[in-house]
Amino acid sequence: MRLSKGLSKKPSKEPSRTLPWKGLLVAFSLAATMTVASTAAASTDFASTGSAPTSGWNDFSCHPSAQHPRPVVLVHGTLGNGTDNWLAFAPYLVARGYCVFSFDYGMLPGETLFGGLGPIADSAQQLSDFTDRVLAATHVAKVDIVGHSQGGMMPRYYLKFLGGAAKVNALVGLAPDNHGTTLDGLTALLPYFPGASDLLSATLPGLADQVVGSAFLQKLNAGGDTVPGVHYTVISTKYDEVVTPYTSQALSGADVHNVVIQNLCAADLSEHVTLGLTDRIAFHEAANALDPAHATPTTCLSAVG
Repeated sequence: MRLSKGLSKKPSKEPSRTLPWKGLLVAFSLAATMTVASTAAASTDFASTGSAPTSGWNDFSCHPSAQHPRPVVLVHGTLGNGTDNWLAFAPYLVARGYCVFSFDYGMLPGETLFGGLGPIADSAQQLSDFTDRVLAATHVAKVDIVGHSQGGMMPRYYLKFLGGAAKVNALVGLAPDNHGTTLDGLTALLPYFPGASDLLSATLPGLADQVVGSAFLQKLNAGGDTVPGVHYTVISTKYDEVVTPYTSQALSGADVHNVVIQNLCAADLSEHVTLGLTDRIAFHEAANALDPAHATPTTCLSAVG
């Protein structure tokens, strides 16, 4: 669950639709624009050669390289969208030669900005459909998935129940709510307000599904956290104030790497939102998970790498 908010993709909307941390991303928006523009120009040059490797963000003519043979699908968090959540990380991967794709999911009727609010099982089907589109466009057998918050947990439903395990090599979760959240104990108050849980489920099912003990999470985690054939990485922060306790993010399984970012850099103060949006130390560790053969140690210096 990511109870943060993103930049408006449509600046013409009224000011009330802008979000509290919009200013945080202004610099990254500019950097993303510059990076995407440069990689788009490079992609145009490569496209003329027909099959030469390229990189790009949501460029469906992108050709994965031998070094990075799988496209990366980015899955945003609750109240996010496929653009705002990835203004820093998508260009980070593009600059390293990846074909990168992102999309919107879980939009309620009439909504165009805030995603991740629809039933998570339905959102997982949207991920399945988008992944099939990416695979068809890039002519490869598997993708890697990186998700933030709900976006790190929801793909597990796709892997477990919708045939995704045959199409995904690795799942990297940045602060994923794999076992739900208590929101620092706030969800324990729901039983004291008659009808509150039913109202939450009826109006914001994507939030209700993420509460510890929900029917969705019981189904997702029954029989084990993982499925065979997929490499799992979970990157958490001990300062997470949204997915609580932060230790609940960890997965159990034979092919799982759980890491707390402060164990790699004690000075990293990222909380839930910044871990997925701006933390280059977390980005470096995620990139290691995507390409373990060429992994390098993640340290505080990764913030400037």
